[in-house]
Amino acid sequence: MRFRRARSSAVAVLTAISAATLPATAVAAPSGGATTVVLGDSFTATAPVIGHADDGCTRSPSSWPNQLARAGRSAETPGFVDVSCNGGTIDTGRGWTLVHQARKASAQNAFGSDTRVVLIQMGLNDVWGASTGTAFPSTDCLLNIVAGCGFDATEQHRLPDYRAVTGTGYADRVRDVVTFVRYHAANARVALVGYPEVFLSGQQAACMDLAGIGRVVQPRAEGYIAYLDRIQEAQREAATLLEIEFIDVRAITAGHGSCSAEPWISGLDGADSLFDGAPIHPNAQGNAAVAARVRERFGL
Repeated sequence: MRFRRARSSAVAVLTAISAATLPATAVAAPSGGATTVVLGDSFTATAPVIGHADDGCTRSPSSWPNQLARAGRSAETPGFVDVSCNGGTIDTGRGWTLVHQARKASAQNAFGSDTRVVLIQMGLNDVWGASTGTAFPSTDCLLNIVAGCGFDATEQHRLPDYRAVTGTGYADRVRDVVTFVRYHAANARVALVGYPEVFLSGQQAACMDLAGIGRVVQPRAEGYIAYLDRIQEAQREAATLLEIEFIDVRAITAGHGSCSAEPWISGLDGADSLFDGAPIHPNAQGNAAVAARVRERFGL
């Protein structure tokens, strides 16, 4: 009975995915599917400020999927499919949502009997609760030195409602695509990939390094940091509810937040800042740590 329900749900998702309009994509993977498939947002793609891609989804050479692919000697091969995109969401907006990315990967024959691992890193860009605010871009919240990004930012629609971010809610929003993946790549291990330590949990201030200025501090970032904390726990709980895996990226990157002495989060302080990586996103070192953990965990 459980399989029948799963199959029915997967067919429904496939119908929804097939109905979505999408431009032409890259060369298809082998008929048995790609070995590794990645779906995600800008923390996955590490989209640079300046860059171009035909599908609008620029991916930094130093992103963790690209570092993972190079280490496994599968970069730019049909055995490794990365459809992550800057601005990617679970289901918010009209951009590269999880369903759109799943269809894009499916159009490349990414899911099949040979697929070993499917990695999903999403949720930070979504709307949560009654607030219409989003975490990125955060020009009206995290980067607003006057108003700050405290708990009141939720009621002002400048930040997602961190109180509405739950494991059950997260699981409900990704469940259909997870079911679709399980049906079409039955041998694959599916995992939610968490987010790095951007700012230390519990602190009130946020930081970013700027060229020619130094470290800039946002003294009121407690709302933003609480939101990051809730996303972390929601992903962990959702993975348990969905009976899939969770990769705790925060644990891997602990002690290397943006305010630390050795940050693995980018600012705008290097000569290549505009071309490799993005502000308040992982730098090459942070992405290397994630790639290493994924490679070790799944034997890639």
